[in-house]
Amino acid sequence: MRSSIFGNLDAQPLPPGFALENHKMLRVQLPHEVLAKQGSMVAFQGRMDFDYEGSGGLGKLLKKAMTGEGASLMRVRGEGLLFLADNADDIHLFYLENEGLTVNGRNLLAFQPQLTWDIQRVQGAGVAAGGLFNTTVTGTGWVAVTTHGTPVLLDVARMPTFADGQSAVCWSTGLQVGVNRTMKVGALIGRGSGEAMQLAFRGQGFVLVQASEGAPIVANSGKS
Repeated sequence: MRSSIFGNLDAQPLPPGFALENHKMLRVQLPHEVLAKQGSMVAFQGRMDFDYEGSGGLGKLLKKAMTGEGASLMRVRGEGLLFLADNADDIHLFYLENEGLTVNGRNLLAFQPQLTWDIQRVQGAGVAAGGLFNTTVTGTGWVAVTTHGTPVLLDVARMPTFADGQSAVCWSTGLQVGVNRTMKVGALIGRGSGEAMQLAFRGQGFVLVQASEGAPIVANSGKS
């Protein structure tokens, strides 16, 4: 698996298709199709059609309704250059080679249409972690994900790795995932809510961890 996080992006240009215009904007070269998060188009040059992609079947629709996981997608067809972004978040590219990536649905920006996706429960982190569900993308092709702030890419093979469930953006599907509880009563080690519980990762692969629990959701106060 290759990642845009490694090395100097200017010194190592990415192949045609997906490329970073800068760290906050993705450039996609068509005529190939692309699946992208609805509302992520900021500009395009050429001729393009934008269609609602739907959930990809009744099973995925039910999973999305029950879990709240999975980004609303659009399918873009045409010819030219497409520019995608999401709330000025940082963008990172992964090239899968017959591999899988587990992604938090709100962090999934775009991926190539030959990849398959589904909504799955994170094995080993079900009820204890609040019934954690993520989007799994598998196959061969490019995937673009966003992070709120500059992330760190952790090599799980080096040692057991732990992360806040909302800060862990994506990870290799081959990893063993469980829950780690801090036994000390009253421990406040998580960001934001202070949970004494984290996702635990073991095996061969990586975890991408963002610098926060994500952009805050601002509720409508209802004031006139």
